[in-house]
Amino acid sequence: MRVILRQDFETLGEAGKVLTVKDGYARNFLIPRGIAYEATERNQRMIEQDKLRLDTRKNREKKQAETLQAKLDGVSVTATVPVGEEDRVFGSVTTQDIADLLAAKGFEIDKRKIQLDESIKALGFFEVPVKLHSDVQAVIKVWVVKQ
Repeated sequence: MRVILRQDFETLGEAGKVLTVKDGYARNFLIPRGIAYEATERNQRMIEQDKLRLDTRKNREKKQAETLQAKLDGVSVTATVPVGEEDRVFGSVTTQDIADLLAAKGFEIDKRKIQLDESIKALGFFEVPVKLHSDVQAVIKVWVVKQ
């Protein structure tokens, strides 16, 4: 089945792209969730109008992300964690912990935007990337110190 993507979807592509997918995938997943339309002439005209609105919204979101990036770059947060013998950390510093520390400094960042491969389980200094937009990424400094 040929579908037109209504919004950006990581595994398939950007909004407005016409692609061929299996019928069940389109009918049971893409179309009910509003991710895609069936590729008809009427829907293609509708997508062109949506694309104009989407472009203006993307530009606005990107500008907001760039201003936030300018504020976030160089921000340093300190996480205090309990430690045991030989400075072994109990637990870890997660994306939620970092989001809470940023919220205390006045930055409302969703924890899913913080890019940690795995939780921080050691004392020290870490540079953590924050993906604010598909094209905009900031780096914050996280200090993990003993309590």
